[in-house]
Order: sequence, then C-alpha cells, then structure tokens
Amino acid sequence: MQPRQGDLDVAGGPAEAVDHGVVETTIPFRLDALYWSGFHTRVVLALGITWVLDGLEVTLAGALSGALKQSPTLHFSNFEVGFANSAYLGGAVLGAFGFGWLTDRIGRKKLFFITLAVYLTATAATALSWSVASYAFFRFLTGAGIGGEYTAINSTIQELVPARYRGWTDLMINGSFWLGAALGATSAIVLLDPGWIDVDLGWRLAYLTGACLGLVVFVMRIWIPESPRWLIIHGHPDEANAIMRDIERSVEGHVRDRPAATAGEDTPPRAWPKLRLRMRDHTPLSEVVHTLFKVYRERSLVGLVLMTAQAFFYNAIFFTFALVLSDFYGIPADQVGWYILPFAAGNLLGPLLLGRLFDTLGRRAMIAFTYGASGILLALSGYLFEIGALSAKTQTIAWMVIFFFASPAASAAYLTVSENFPLEVRALAIALFYAIGTGVGGVAGPILFGALIDTGSRGSVFAGYLFGAALMLVAAAVGWRYAVAAERRTLESVAQPLAAVE
Repeated sequence: MQPRQGDLDVAGGPAEAVDHGVVETTIPFRLDALYWSGFHTRVVLALGITWVLDGLEVTLAGALSGALKQSPTLHFSNFEVGFANSAYLGGAVLGAFGFGWLTDRIGRKKLFFITLAVYLTATAATALSWSVASYAFFRFLTGAGIGGEYTAINSTIQELVPARYRGWTDLMINGSFWLGAALGATSAIVLLDPGWIDVDLGWRLAYLTGACLGLVVFVMRIWIPESPRWLIIHGHPDEANAIMRDIERSVEGHVRDRPAATAGEDTPPRAWPKLRLRMRDHTPLSEVVHTLFKVYRERSLVGLVLMTAQAFFYNAIFFTFALVLSDFYGIPADQVGWYILPFAAGNLLGPLLLGRLFDTLGRRAMIAFTYGASGILLALSGYLFEIGALSAKTQTIAWMVIFFFASPAASAAYLTVSENFPLEVRALAIALFYAIGTGVGGVAGPILFGALIDTGSRGSVFAGYLFGAALMLVAAAVGWRYAVAAERRTLESVAQPLAAVE
C-alpha cells in the first residue's frame, strides 16, 4: 500500500499507511544506540560551556563581595551583597521559565544564541555598574540569560547523547560549573590584588572575563544541529532525517538504517523499531500543565524536592562563602580566591568519580546516597564551626569533602527533571522545576545566610546549616522511594512523547 498524501516516514524504508500528519521514525532509537564519538564530544564542549559560565558568574559574585564592600563607588553592605546575589538568581528563575517555554515552542538551537546574547550583554554591563541598583539590575539580566541557557542546553544534550552515557555525561557537564568557579577564583586572585590594580577597577575587569569567554562560545555553537527529536514532532521530518544521517556518518561513517546483527549470528539484522508520532507545531499550555501535574504528578514532586533542596544547599552556602571566611576567619578579600580553588576541586571530582555509578548502580541508589551524605556532613561540619573547632583551612577542607558528594547530587536533580518528562514539555519542565526550586531555595538562601552572618553569631549560622542539611536528608528519602530508574533506557521508554500514536 502506498502512503497517502501527508504520510511521512523517516525510518529509511517504505512508509506504512497512516493518518494525515503522522510520521513513523526510528531516529530516537538510532540516536540512543550510538557509541560515543567526536560528534558527542563537540556537542558537550559547545553546549556544556554554559555551566562554566555560570560557575564563573557565581564564583565572581562570592569572591568579589569583599571588593564590592570596599569599592569607593558602591559601598556594599552584607545585606546588599546577598540582595544582589538573589537578584541574579531571581533573573535565572524568570529567564528559565520564559526561555524554557520558547525552547519547546521554537526549538533548541534558536535559543542557544538568544540566551547567550542576553548573558554577554548583561555581564559586560555589570562591569559598568555605578550604583547598587544598577549592579543588581545587570546581575538580574545576567541570571536571566544563564537560566534560559539551562533549559535549552539540558534538553538538547539529553536528546543527543546515547542512553548508555546519559547519566555520567549530564553529571560531568553540570560539574563543569566548577571549572568556571576555578577560573573565577583565579581571576579574583589576580584582579583583586591591590598591589597590582585598583580595587574598584579589578572587580569590573573580572566581570569582563565572562563576556570574553562567551564570545568564544558563539563560534563553537554555529555548527550544532537542532535536535532531530524536536524536529520530527514539530513537522520537519525531512530535516530531522538529514541531520540524523549526518550524525551517523560522523560517528560511524555510514547511515544506520538497521541495527547490526549480534556477532556470530547468521540471521539478518532485525529492523529498527519505529515510533509513530502525530506532528504538531506546538504543545498547548493546558496540556503541559495536565502532563506535569496530573499524568506525571509523582515525578513532578520528586523533581521539585530535589531541585529545591540542592538550590538552597548550594546557593546559601556558596554565595556567602567569602563572607564566612572574612567575617569569622579574618581572610582578606583579595585572598578568598585561594580558598575557592580547593572547594572547586572537590565539586569537580565528585561527578567525575561518582558519575558512572548513576548509570551502573542506578539513579535511585545514587541520588539517596549523595543527598544523604551531603546533609549529614554539613550538619557535622556546622557543629564543628559553631564550637570554634575549625580554622579557615580546615573549614575549606570540610566544605571540599561535603561538596564532593553535593555536586553529583545537585547534578542529579537536573538529570532527573530533564529525562523524566515527554519531549514536548522537557525544556519547560526543566525551567519550571529549576525556577520553583531556585526561587524557593536559591533566592531565599543568600538573603537568609547574609542576615545570619550579619548577626556575628556562629550559633545563628549553624542553625542555617542545620536547615540546609535537613532539606538534603528529606530529598535523599524522597529520591530513594520515588525516583525513576531511568539508567540506560531510551528517553521515549522513560516518558512516551505526548504525540505518540498507538
């Protein structure tokens, strides 16, 4: 039977007769069956740079807090430092939500450049700030660009990386945040040295570091393709098929219309399974809400708990890192960067050494372990801080050990929300849970800890640490009980597309 007008097939073989606007495709299965190649490495480098930029921005915000307080132009108080940092996170929340909606509607690739342009413009403008209000506003816009990047990049990487590598890759990419942190710390060490450069000029040049790095990213992203999965559903099957063939030729030197036969078998290889999808130009918001809060309500609750706990844990502690060192240990502002470097090393090593276990031992076990270990260690180190048993060096070592486990835990939150929902709502789901989690846990955290540090009481700061530890322990229990075992499974088997036709 010949396909009727409007029937489409991107499987490499003859099409079945189907309803108008329905496409049969093998692309999701072929993408997930690929082995790692130079193509995937280039995708990770070009898109994963987002986390490097975020790490740079967050570290600069913490490391430069002392310089901002000493600036003859701005004269920040501890509260204003916390307020500006919360403005950055507030921008990230709104940017993630707005750009996340656009990512699912107009495509992943277009958003790469829109969000990067917002980031570049805003971070360069931050260097020109003339008041507390202008600084906070530009930090808000910088956060909006980074928040938008999270949604577009997370969804694209999930859809292009093969299933067997998805967990480790996602954790490593999120862990690259700490490469940016190390870069930010190094910049702060050099540019905040009063013997080399004026303090009010140094922090401005530090922010220009991010703008220069972002310019390089523009060039790296030019060749990144649109997600074939997104193209199929949104009515561009021919383009999706062409991109898929290019990827296969790049990876294997030929097009994989059929999976290879098992070694030693005389029987011909079986055909790829086909997925039938009804094409649509967009997904109505009402269907998004129904999907997230009714069909996948339990998964939504898991994502919300994981995101909120790690956002409070990370942002409350890291954004006030420099304040603790300066106010309680007397570390000069120009020396804070030296303490951030080992802290960043622990955060980078965590995903590197533990990441593969998320694909072998599984998501549930590792989420529970990393969240639980982070909470317990924070409570213990908080007690030692409260009784004055730690020095600046041992405090930093304690943080390094804590965040060795907290870093993969935080990355697992992004992994969970990006692979547990259908393709049509994936970017918006990432945005929504990032926005809610960061809004509840991230924006409030720096303000709360800034106020606690201002009291000068170690007991008050310890109470804040205990609250963060309790959130992580609750998240560990929720992850163990309710998280989805998505390791080594295709995205479509974890969450069937809304456009799937039986």
